[in-house]
Amino acid sequence: MGKNIPLRKCLGCDEMLGKKGMLRVVKTKEGEISIDETGKKNGRGAYICRDMECFSMAQKKHSLERSLKCSISEEIYEKLRQEIEEL
Repeated sequence: MGKNIPLRKCLGCDEMLGKKGMLRVVKTKEGEISIDETGKKNGRGAYICRDMECFSMAQKKHSLERSLKCSISEEIYEKLRQEIEEL
């Protein structure tokens, strides 16, 4: 039997994909929101495809805010957008 691949749902396109091919956005206990490149940071995580279109959809549907259980300012969205573009 092969190894089990952990699947996560993209907040933009709602597709179930392998965890390794997605971006994890994490909210720490201090309330800081950032992209977790290692996938190991402590905090509440949400997953998005490595695609600006999915990120825009997640922002439009407010699914990132629901998943992280907090409101997200426009500055934080802009910071996340820049981090995604750099990857």
